[in-house]
Amino acid sequence: MKIPPKSLAALAALCLAMVACPAQAADPFTVQDIRLEGLQRVEAGTVFATLGLKAGDTYSDDRGSAAIRALFDLGLFKDVRIDVNGRVLVVVVEERPTVADVDFAGTKEFDKAALQKALRDVGLAEGRTYDKALADRAEQELKRQYIGRSLYNAQVVTTVTPLERNRVNLTFSVTEGEPARITRVRVVGQQAFDERTLLDLFDQDSGGWLAWYTKSNQYARAKFDADLETLRAFYLTRGYLEFRIESTQVAISSDRQTLELTVNISEGEKFAVAGVKLAGNYLGREDEFKSLVTVRPGAPYNGEDVAATTKAFADHFGTFGYAFAHVKAEPEIDRARRRVVMVLNAEPGRRAYVRRLNIGGNARTRDEVIRREFRQYEGAWYDGTKIRLSRDRVDRLGFFTDVNVETAEVPGSNDQVDLNVTVAEKPTGSLQLGAGYSSTDKISLSFGITQENVFGSGNYLGLQVNTSSYNRSVSLTATDPYYTKDGISRTFNLFHTTTRPYYEADGNYKLASDGGSVRFGLPVNELDTVYLGIGVERYSFTPGTNGSYTLVNGSYVYTATPQAYLDYFQCTGTAPSVVCAGRNVVGIPATVGWSRDDRDSALVPTRGRLQSANLELGVGNELRYLKTNYQYQQYVPLSRQYTLAFNGQLGYAKALGGSSFPIFKNFYAGGLGSIRGFEQNSLGPTDAVTGGSLGGTRKAIFNMELTTPFPGAGNDKSLRLYTFFDAGNVFAERTASMTDAQWKAQNRLRASAGLGISWISPLGPLRLAYAVPIVYQKEDTANGIAADRTQRFQFQIGTSF
Repeated sequence: MKIPPKSLAALAALCLAMVACPAQAADPFTVQDIRLEGLQRVEAGTVFATLGLKAGDTYSDDRGSAAIRALFDLGLFKDVRIDVNGRVLVVVVEERPTVADVDFAGTKEFDKAALQKALRDVGLAEGRTYDKALADRAEQELKRQYIGRSLYNAQVVTTVTPLERNRVNLTFSVTEGEPARITRVRVVGQQAFDERTLLDLFDQDSGGWLAWYTKSNQYARAKFDADLETLRAFYLTRGYLEFRIESTQVAISSDRQTLELTVNISEGEKFAVAGVKLAGNYLGREDEFKSLVTVRPGAPYNGEDVAATTKAFADHFGTFGYAFAHVKAEPEIDRARRRVVMVLNAEPGRRAYVRRLNIGGNARTRDEVIRREFRQYEGAWYDGTKIRLSRDRVDRLGFFTDVNVETAEVPGSNDQVDLNVTVAEKPTGSLQLGAGYSSTDKISLSFGITQENVFGSGNYLGLQVNTSSYNRSVSLTATDPYYTKDGISRTFNLFHTTTRPYYEADGNYKLASDGGSVRFGLPVNELDTVYLGIGVERYSFTPGTNGSYTLVNGSYVYTATPQAYLDYFQCTGTAPSVVCAGRNVVGIPATVGWSRDDRDSALVPTRGRLQSANLELGVGNELRYLKTNYQYQQYVPLSRQYTLAFNGQLGYAKALGGSSFPIFKNFYAGGLGSIRGFEQNSLGPTDAVTGGSLGGTRKAIFNMELTTPFPGAGNDKSLRLYTFFDAGNVFAERTASMTDAQWKAQNRLRASAGLGISWISPLGPLRLAYAVPIVYQKEDTANGIAADRTQRFQFQIGTSF
């Protein structure tokens, strides 16, 4: 092949150029000076320290390349080059811009401040150098977070706005769109159980009419994984030892607005337990460990029993100081007979003691408030029982939504551990609201403001105010739970109340009381507390000056005050001219109480019991009486969703020393927290003339509730539906003027039943009840018996049973 002369000449010129290029490289020389160009905010000293060259050094191409790489590695420059001017090095840089501000637009699903903090933690924040790669990663992570909230159509656009002095503003503009809704959930491969039964276990579903609140039809991977674990536990607790989840599919529609979830499972065979064996080192205490075994031979294999047994073993090792005991359940399977022998292999490890207690997460609560609840002390042998007890005591303070205690090895030591206590604080201030409605009283309101953790000290401060036109009260309570280092509590209470009758027919008398008390709580053990208290009270009575005419035994009688009040305060005369000899009464009540609480939760208990008893003794010259009451609550879990609760209250009171029992100390019943379906404090003995409620010296109340998650709310425990049955009454001694019919009517038990809703609202526990009285008193004019005052709809925020 012959090459044309012109092409041959061009090729020769190209070769000469390629050969000449290496000749352009700088020969090594001694640097006389170094100049910097392009710096704006970066300190010159930072460049010189990183450059690795200084005047007097020998410069070469290799050292120049290394210097450029080192300057790029700072992350401060967009471009770097080194020019050679004689024996002078000229370092030319172009700085990266600085972030002036980071903002988010259109974000509704996430808190803007939280997003800014997350970016700040990874280096993308005001005052930092702008890094496009970092901004791109932040954009992708934000999209991923939206996908986790079922917002598959979310669009994120990053806008970089240049500013003067080489700065930029970053704006992440988000178009969230609508969340994708789950339209169907399927379980494929089940044979032993109906698909509907399995789907009821899931928190995620196609949604009910409350899906706007529960968001159960919005897919979230973490929730779906939790549902799968629930499904696995369901089978493992029913003998299906080899149950497996083969695969899961999430099918998204083309418009990314709906999706279907499919779970493919393999049930395997159902196995029964043939026996339990212990293997390994049990410290010579095999009999103790055998007593902890909950796996029963002959029963179907139950994964929960196996897990509970291994945990009980590990915890029991912990009581002897073995913090890292390892217990493993190894099944020996006989597939032919569908039997399994559980072998529990234990290795206690080494014994350890606690070096340090580290507390974190408590931005408000002081460390000492948490430390004083711990029964595991620093420097003592590790004791798992004391650690669990300590964790429960901290949790029962009610200041935290979560309390976690982790055991950490101490580096370089084989017999020491640290306990890391992490808490998540919750708002401890609360507002309680209460309301009732009746045709006579219309709407009555009450409220209270409490702070259970004043200034993070663990002390309680509460103000309760009732603004009703008929019962006005103000009560201030302050509690120091650790008045002494031994855990003795002290409670101060000051109060003022003014009581008037609810109904005009009852007159317009007024009973005012003022007083204060101090009470000490003495812990007997971890669950029981004894209370001792003393107080001073003053009662002031003002008889009514106007009333109404009431038909009594065929004639009209002018009434302004119930006769029981007139008798107790030794009043004479007729309205409006009534004089009371005992208008002001002063008493000194001494109290002794006891309580025991082992419920699993104070807000939404599902198991355990609460007991309390109180005795009040009037020791003053004017008020001499005895008043006792006892309350018992029991919570029984029927299943994962249903809880049966019982509540019982008994009260008894009597006068001492031949005096009359103070009528204002009577028990009352009716309304929320007592017998629903009847107006608050309306049950029991009434005045023969006015029909006004007087209360009684004996009380018996019984409540039963069955609670379940609200329909459409999944397994959300904050919103629950309950049915109830209430029964009880208050009773008094029979008076000489009372007929047999009146006596029987007042002493009959009252009962009601109904439905209610409980909701853990931001303001506190809210309970609504619609009650239908079952056993109640109708009006009997022939025998002078008034009808019970019923009230079917009632609600209250901050109340309990």
